[in-house]
Amino acid sequence: MIRILTDSASDLTATDSARPGVYTVPLSVTFADGTGGLDGVELTADEFYAHLKVDKVPPRTSQPSPQSFMTIFEDAKENGDQVIAILISSNLSGTYQCARLAAESCDFEDVFFVDSRTASQGEGILIREALRLRDEEHLPAHAIVAELEQLKQRIRVLAVVDSLKHLQKGGRLPAAVAIVGGALGIKPVLMLSEGAIHLVDKGRGRPGALVALYRQLDKQGGVDPAYGYTLVYSDDKQLTAPVHHYLHQNLHLTGGRVGQIGPTIGTHIGPGAVGVAFVIPE
Repeated sequence: MIRILTDSASDLTATDSARPGVYTVPLSVTFADGTGGLDGVELTADEFYAHLKVDKVPPRTSQPSPQSFMTIFEDAKENGDQVIAILISSNLSGTYQCARLAAESCDFEDVFFVDSRTASQGEGILIREALRLRDEEHLPAHAIVAELEQLKQRIRVLAVVDSLKHLQKGGRLPAAVAIVGGALGIKPVLMLSEGAIHLVDKGRGRPGALVALYRQLDKQGGVDPAYGYTLVYSDDKQLTAPVHHYLHQNLHLTGGRVGQIGPTIGTHIGPGAVGVAFVIPE
């Protein structure tokens, strides 16, 4: 069997997580008072955002322990399974490197690593495609990985955030960029692509920022309908409604998924975020 291994930064939906052979290794989030826990295991997204709103000191995220990867690798080796590990961008976390070291430590060679160069539902796109190629196309592991390496270059996550302070405090965005994007009444538009977070646009208030997000969607060439799209939000699902309306009415896209941004990524973008993960056309 080919196992699909990922991390909790992928923000997989419960449906995707429950699919056969899917394993998720959690990162951890710790608040200033010492509370927190394993993302999605000891700390739910709703609990996280409730705490975030009252805590003035930003929480810290920690990559998984090598042992959490080794447990899965040793079990796969014992059962004669292969593993495809699809992990958060190595530019954003040490998780990818940790997983590689864990495989070396337990002499597990039947594992293929994919540095997703993205996060959250961007990872989710790769995971769902890996499952499709495994279950419907019946491709071998090396062929699945070759397809994913091509696909990941076309994945984009666009989002409007309330402020850039969480990204700046977490060291994921330079202070100078955060100041430019954080002017009074201005809401930034971020894009996660090619392994890094970029400030690509901004707008006055949420309506102006959403128009800027739609402008960036157009600038990217739109959405490849073959892979659908996933609306993402941090703490308020209702914020996805205007984005959903735009995708349906203006881009004539049907279906789509909705996924909440979990504690790991939420630590860096904060509450009030909304966006979309998608694949650009070839």
